[in-house]
Amino acid sequence: MQRLKCTIAYDGTNFAGYQIQPNKRTVQGELERALATMHKGQSIRVFASGRTDAGVHAHGQVVHFDSPMTIPGAGWLKALNALLPDDIVVKEVEKVDSSFHARFSAASKEYRYKVRIAKEKDVFSRNYAFHFPYPLNYDAMKEALQFVVGTHDFTSFCSAKTETEDKVRTIYEADFVISDSELIFKFVGNGFLYNMVRILVGTMLDVGQGKIHPADIPAIIKGKDRRLAGKTAPSHGLYLWKVYYDN
Repeated sequence: MQRLKCTIAYDGTNFAGYQIQPNKRTVQGELERALATMHKGQSIRVFASGRTDAGVHAHGQVVHFDSPMTIPGAGWLKALNALLPDDIVVKEVEKVDSSFHARFSAASKEYRYKVRIAKEKDVFSRNYAFHFPYPLNYDAMKEALQFVVGTHDFTSFCSAKTETEDKVRTIYEADFVISDSELIFKFVGNGFLYNMVRILVGTMLDVGQGKIHPADIPAIIKGKDRRLAGKTAPSHGLYLWKVYYDN
């Protein structure tokens, strides 16, 4: 038996999310279906670094699975991509130690969120960037983002549906760049709560519009109340960009 680590990318538009669900199309479901075909009907369980919601994309999701088959990495890559649908691609496959776990071995994750800031809509980016054609104060947003860096209780920035009781997370980097007509947020942290990045983005857009002052962010964090933060930005602008491991 060998353990394989895969880096995958997917277009989340036509998925009900990553995690397998009854009677719904999911990324995990497609991966496990492809693996079952390779293993002549044997069920192979796939473990991911984390779940993504319906409509959320991945540039560098990481999964692992155990297999009795001894195939070189290039062979796995070719076989899986031949069996998977066009909106999932396996970018890398490598054999790892049996102690490796895609979720529990992860040191940090990077998420990016794309906002289209041009006045006109773009039919080709409608599923991949949130269209927000309103004036924004970028200096205020830069200032506000620095307040979320560090270790905080992010209760104000997660969905009420969040299941975990421990809402303390560490954000190592929070920033954005503007490229052509896109505003691209970048968040790197040791973990993220349910809807956390999308709520952070929604809050920063409120800051950019002057609805929230940058200096209010510490009080919003301290308040531990979801109602204090901004709206949840739509799912289709969010990307799980990269998962980092200690090695």
